[in-house]
Amino acid sequence: MIEMVPSGPGTGTQLRLRPPRAMTARQFVALFATLAAAMWLVALLGWWAGNVFAPAFALLDSVMVAAALRWLWRLGERREVISIGPEAVEVWRSAQPAPVFRAHPVWVRLEVADDDGSIELASSGVRCEVGAFLGPSERLQLAQRLRAMLEASRATNTRT
Repeated sequence: MIEMVPSGPGTGTQLRLRPPRAMTARQFVALFATLAAAMWLVALLGWWAGNVFAPAFALLDSVMVAAALRWLWRLGERREVISIGPEAVEVWRSAQPAPVFRAHPVWVRLEVADDDGSIELASSGVRCEVGAFLGPSERLQLAQRLRAMLEASRATNTRT
């Protein structure tokens, strides 16, 4: 998901990126509960039929499914903030305290790969891929917005 946020008069604009989520937290819990209930139902039927290892397998399987769903949920919490102002273009990622990319907007190049649509900001030999977790149509939209924002920032810098 791409959200454009104005930073204030004369200070530029921010794009806040986050991966698309198909489910809410409540739906994730309901999914796990449904899967766990089905596993335990089958395990109890197996135990009743004489398979003494079925409950242990169901417990192990429940833990593995819970860990996989938790990992998937954590992947959805990633964030990128691209800030384009008159003085700097910065890329911030959710888990890092400092920007992973910082350059003057006049020197920043926007590069879009033809094969996979990946988007990179580059300046002075430093490259930074942005929006890697977005789908192809969202990446195209991101590239268009970034191009427009960089051109607007360059126009502001050349007038002053």
